[in-house]
Amino acid sequence: MNRFELLTQYSPWFYILCLLVGGIYAVALYFRAPMPWSNGVNRLLAVARFLLVSLLCFLLLGPFVRRIRNTAENPTVVLAVDDSESVRLGSDSAAVQGLMASLEQTAEQLRNEEVNVEIRSLSGRVNQVDSLTFRQPTTDLTELLTGVQSDYENRNLGGVVLVSDGIYNQGISPAYRNFGFPVYAIGVGDTTPKQDLNLKAVYYNKIAYLGNRFPIVAEVQNAGFAGQEAVVRLRQRGKVLATERLPLNEADGLQQVTFYASSQEKGMQRYEVEVQPLEQEFTTQNNVRSAYVDIIDAREKILIVARSPHPDIKAIRSALEEQEDYEVVVHIPGVNDLPDDQYDLIIFHQLPTFNGSGNSLVTQLTKGNKPVWYILGSQTDLNTFNSVNGALTVSARGRQRDNVTGSLNPNFTRFRIENALQTLLPRFPPLSVPFGEFSMSTGTETVLSQRVGRVETDKSLLVYRQNGGQKTAVLVGEGLWQWRLQEYELTEKQEATDELILKLVQLLSAKEDKRQFRVTPITDEFLEADRVVFDVEIYNDIYEKIYNQKVELRITNEENETTSYSFVNSESNSRLDIGSLPQGVYSYRATTPINGKTEVSTGQFSIRRPELEALNLTADYDLLRQVATQTGGQFFTASQLGELQNYLATNQPKPLIRSSEDLTELINVEWLFFVLLALVSLEWFLRKYQGAY
Repeated sequence: MNRFELLTQYSPWFYILCLLVGGIYAVALYFRAPMPWSNGVNRLLAVARFLLVSLLCFLLLGPFVRRIRNTAENPTVVLAVDDSESVRLGSDSAAVQGLMASLEQTAEQLRNEEVNVEIRSLSGRVNQVDSLTFRQPTTDLTELLTGVQSDYENRNLGGVVLVSDGIYNQGISPAYRNFGFPVYAIGVGDTTPKQDLNLKAVYYNKIAYLGNRFPIVAEVQNAGFAGQEAVVRLRQRGKVLATERLPLNEADGLQQVTFYASSQEKGMQRYEVEVQPLEQEFTTQNNVRSAYVDIIDAREKILIVARSPHPDIKAIRSALEEQEDYEVVVHIPGVNDLPDDQYDLIIFHQLPTFNGSGNSLVTQLTKGNKPVWYILGSQTDLNTFNSVNGALTVSARGRQRDNVTGSLNPNFTRFRIENALQTLLPRFPPLSVPFGEFSMSTGTETVLSQRVGRVETDKSLLVYRQNGGQKTAVLVGEGLWQWRLQEYELTEKQEATDELILKLVQLLSAKEDKRQFRVTPITDEFLEADRVVFDVEIYNDIYEKIYNQKVELRITNEENETTSYSFVNSESNSRLDIGSLPQGVYSYRATTPINGKTEVSTGQFSIRRPELEALNLTADYDLLRQVATQTGGQFFTASQLGELQNYLATNQPKPLIRSSEDLTELINVEWLFFVLLALVSLEWFLRKYQGAY
């Protein structure tokens, strides 16, 4: 029902004044003297003039029109269906189909009673219940219900009919949320625990190094097979790599099986762990899980070239070899042969020397901008050292030596040094350094300064310099091995000294990525339901981002089947979305032309099936009852759907009356203009027709 009201800020007496002005005007014009037309026409003209003038006067009062509209909003009932795999695997398929058909009838019955019905699943809105396939890989009941709550806030929501087995494996329990509407839960599935072997989890490192052995741990849950034996296999590409027999000791217990695998093939590798099914096992859907391991050949080779054996070499080697990604080679001229290989960092200990032994190696190995770390000692020829390194010049006074400890430079920020080393440095034994003057080249940074006793000097003990592509570090003293021993005596650990060595080596050996074209997936591992998205970066010669470049992308699966995609990057869109892919390991090759040259970017990623739905197939009706009770709804089993229909018919939600009000100035009402025009036109026409004007 709609209602109108006229409002002004003046007293209602002004309404009478408006009518009085209109009446006086009409009388003065048409009744003051005889008119040349009939009395009936005269009265009609007087009425038209009276209405026109009265309305115009009334408009001068600035009246408003308040319009109130009342509308009825029919109630809505949402059918929220848990269409996850656990419902399909844990229920009789015919019973589920029958329930869906009955729900469709319930929806039609509600629509006939002027109740809006919306159907939702875990994946979103659907048109018909019987179109659901029950293949969603995960279940988040809280997200399903909160989605309804968000969309129907301040609307006439009569309630939600939730069809579920009560099993959730994502998000929090719906029992912990207050939804603000009644939930009528319909329980499906079997609440009886199943006799089953469940490969509950597989634990593994996501990264392993080429040729190294790495563990893959399978966690097997036994329900109802105590006293029997399970066979667990590790496979890759259909080939059985290892087999273990697992005696099942406890009912409903968890037991582990550990496999050790290795690979001589780089890239993403998929391994399958399988528990061989036993007789009377309820389902075999949870007997297989996959492990995706990225096999990399990223071990950095560090070459230590020394004049002679020295404890410092052992200290550096011990610190680095604790890290799996470093391989250390030690070469002493005249003692062992130098392996012909490519090295990521070269450490010269007491080279170049006074007698020239190994000096030719310094010249040979420093070609090509290889990162270098010089460690000076009593046998170092400082004149030759000054000519070959670009970081530091040492002007020594003969062969005199000085004993100094280290002091951290607080302004050095290329890597962070923990507080433990700052505390320990004053307590470490002194290093033996040349006695003389030290001058640093432009761009050289001090990592450690020399401290003599308690006095900090401006002389450098450890420096770092990067000049273009050349990285250089210099430790001007020997005796680093004593720091490790002293730290162990003080703390029973050697972490602080090893951290300094390791971070310096990482800084020197880190490689800069100067590629002009990079295509990388936003994550190395996607789920089957995820959309696979790539970041695309394209740069010009001075490394400014460029756009409107055509990118060709080829995706290859494990069966060597290739799919091609094309993409043009823009400033507003530098990502390529290729949609969802099935489980497996994929490689990709992307190309784009830059300055007439084809640039290439390659890599790998994996698609993993969540495998969560088959882990638990025992329906949880208690959870559904709790949610229904907390929200003011009721719980029904699938066989009690008729009772739900009767309940909804008896307690049918009522329409909601909503009122809306708007306030408009009367002068802005369009139809009033036409009323005034009609009055003026009527008066003009009659007078013209009567020959008065």
